[in-house]
Amino acid sequence: MNTLPLPLDGITVVAVEQAVAAPFATRQLADLGARVIKVERPDGGDFARGYDTAARGLASHFVWCNRGKESLAVDLKDPRGLAVVRELVAGADVFVQNLAQGAAARLGLDAASLCAAHPRLVAVDISGYGADGPYAHKRAYDMLVQCEAGLVSVTGTADRPVKAGIPAADIAAAMYAFSGVLAALLRRANTGRGGPVEVSMLDALAEWMGHPLHQGTHGSAPPARTGLAHSVIAPYDGYATADGEEVLLSVQNDREWRRLAEQVLGRPELADDPDFATNAARTANRERTDEAVGRGLAGLTGREALAGLEAAGIACARLNTVADVAAHPQLAARDRWREVGTPVGPLRALLPPITLPGSEEARMGAVPALGEHTDALLRALEMTDEQTSVLRRDGVIV
Repeated sequence: MNTLPLPLDGITVVAVEQAVAAPFATRQLADLGARVIKVERPDGGDFARGYDTAARGLASHFVWCNRGKESLAVDLKDPRGLAVVRELVAGADVFVQNLAQGAAARLGLDAASLCAAHPRLVAVDISGYGADGPYAHKRAYDMLVQCEAGLVSVTGTADRPVKAGIPAADIAAAMYAFSGVLAALLRRANTGRGGPVEVSMLDALAEWMGHPLHQGTHGSAPPARTGLAHSVIAPYDGYATADGEEVLLSVQNDREWRRLAEQVLGRPELADDPDFATNAARTANRERTDEAVGRGLAGLTGREALAGLEAAGIACARLNTVADVAAHPQLAARDRWREVGTPVGPLRALLPPITLPGSEEARMGAVPALGEHTDALLRALEMTDEQTSVLRRDGVIV
């Protein structure tokens, strides 16, 4: 059987992007076969390049979000640089930007303007809070949006709220931008017209608030912060074992509780005790429930506890570190790791979660150096070496 091409093979994306939300969205498009031209400032490029040096001298955020792209370093404030980007957009299928609110419109690179000029173009505006309303021009960094969306209020312990350890607001916006592009391209295939796509970080993360938002909206108190525990299920938490590991388990129904009590904790009487026999009772008596489970697991090693829980059919997991994930046996067994080229040599990276059996493998291209593809892109626009030299002399490109 012939291998199918990647679904976005032949699609060209131009992105004026920075930080995480837009770059992570366009990286998904690149992985699926699209050609992504990343437009960066000549004076340092995407500021995420400078976040840290953790990836063998490169910024970890940048390596994560920017593989498989071509870097064009050009000054959009210079009319000559803006003209270059406009010419690229005229031949593109998709345009994505996440500049500060109003900046793209001042350059004529907002989705509405571009789609009016190029009806087949899919143009995406990613913002913090949306194009209008009282927060439209408010600065929107990930932690701030996590707070505004209420995520921090339900994350952490009873004593202290905490933000998610990953940029949840950026990732949420990125994935809705990614799916919005796919939907708009499908519509274009049916109608011949692309059109604008708008995504805000607040809208995206507010949607992810899901059941806490519905609880609070419809008259109930939102769930309390419970750390690793669950607000309405018990036992559902992490428990220390004899060798210092922490094992997490979740009992979803009373049949599972009976198996846990009989087969793992060695206390069959708890299965019929009215203080523990139902989930409602266990939740009401959460402290005693956790004490009973904790005492039962404290005499076992982590390995023994997990083996016993698995044998009893109880959902369980280890509390892994980042290093544990990097060496996770399931990821290794499923061959999920690849190497990606970078300016400092190959780095390990995970295959994207979307797997397309029968298709080419995801196109995990190299992470570009700043302006690495500037000359090639300008030559493709039929710019002469002399013209390029003038732009470089004037600081319009690097």
